[in-house]
Amino acid sequence: MRWLEDGSPEAVGAALKEVAPGLGDCPVVVREALGEGDPLWWAGSAVVGGRFVAKFAWSRQAGLRLAHEIGVLEALAREPGIPFLPNVVASSTDPLLLVTELVPGKSLFEVVDSLDRDDVGRQLAQFLAALNQSATRVEAVLGELPPAILQPATTDDLRDRFPKWARPDQRPAVLRWCDWADDVLATPGQNVLVHGDLHGGNQVWDGDHLRAVVDFETAGLAEAEYDLRAFPGTGPGVELLTATLHHYNQLTGHELSAEHVMAWHLRTALGDALWRSEAGVALPDHRTPHAWVDDLAQRFTALGINPT
Repeated sequence: MRWLEDGSPEAVGAALKEVAPGLGDCPVVVREALGEGDPLWWAGSAVVGGRFVAKFAWSRQAGLRLAHEIGVLEALAREPGIPFLPNVVASSTDPLLLVTELVPGKSLFEVVDSLDRDDVGRQLAQFLAALNQSATRVEAVLGELPPAILQPATTDDLRDRFPKWARPDQRPAVLRWCDWADDVLATPGQNVLVHGDLHGGNQVWDGDHLRAVVDFETAGLAEAEYDLRAFPGTGPGVELLTATLHHYNQLTGHELSAEHVMAWHLRTALGDALWRSEAGVALPDHRTPHAWVDDLAQRFTALGINPT
């Protein structure tokens, strides 16, 4: 594996000339990269010629994740194909580069309020049902799969560090919720292939059609409910989650557990609020951790779950 020297347009252009010579002279517009101080995050993407997206890395740590994604997409594209995958134009690990078609559309976060949640849940269930049954084909390409790479905060971290960001009246509930989540997840479901980071920003929607699910760097093994952990916080209410659960059951005959989803959601939502608060970074909706705790309580109630 040979990663790029840096994240500059020149380095990307040079790699393109080796991996996809027909794109080598196209203009390269590098998107802003985050975490430049830590080699773990020395990765980025660029729009090439206004029609393609190139993903690249310039450290071993980041390169391993991208190489993993290249292998996952190669395996999933084999027949029978998985719906809603990005179309891979070229890929290589020497130099390390993944080129896909640029898909027009917007993230689910941007459009969810205007869409029919049942229809959204139906399309996402189609993707998840096919993906969850694909571990064997991916292992045939990559070997034994690891657990999903992106892990939310542990309940121990939340117990120790989150209460200072909650209102005094919320703190006992947060601690009880952590105990409840531990009890629920103590009996995990069957390991299947999951995307690992299936939030709204990794979905491309064109009108009311799901065009692509992107960023498979964190794909690995976990229970199927793990991939739904962002759904309760996407859009108002819990309609997207309940619709996806319903359609998944219709497609597979397997009933997923709303309690397991919410246990993962608890760790994900409060973990996100925790690190952002400690780092002085605004929460995505620019509200407070107090409000996020209130939202969690409302979601539990809406789902008929009593996490005590």
